[in-house]
Amino acid sequence: MSKRSELRKERHKAEREGVISAIQRTARQSPYKMRLVADQIRGKSVNEALGLLRFSKKHAAKQIEKTLNSAVANGEFKAREADDSMDVDTLFIKHIVVNEGPALRRFMPAAQGRATPIRKRTSHVEIVLEARDAARVSRSPRKAEGSTAKAAKSEGSTAKASGSSKGKR
Repeated sequence: MSKRSELRKERHKAEREGVISAIQRTARQSPYKMRLVADQIRGKSVNEALGLLRFSKKHAAKQIEKTLNSAVANGEFKAREADDSMDVDTLFIKHIVVNEGPALRRFMPAAQGRATPIRKRTSHVEIVLEARDAARVSRSPRKAEGSTAKAAKSEGSTAKASGSSKGKR
């Protein structure tokens, strides 16, 4: 079995197990430019990533936004098909990869009757989403409260350590 068919077999197996993903092939943008945008949203929640992509000036952001919306729609469809409920707010980008696609070869006329090659690069974008645990999502506000309480305690302890009192100020 070839390596390509093994990868395809693994991907189909993962899809049957409930992995939420989307792939866009041969997007007409160079992989280097696409990776710059992909690196910005890797690991972020879906809502945060869509916000970043929507207001980005880069053309690659539009392409990645389409793929991300497609992945969310795929997840909703799978959940509906399995009679499950899925909360889009708990999804985050587990895995995003931008690979090089086939290059379109064009030629530009050059001096003295020659032709210089131009490679118009394409990209393959693959996005895998995963739901965060409900417990982890609910704990995040508590951690924020705890960190502010710790900060207040540390400020108070530094004031006591310096020997400051109301009369000295």
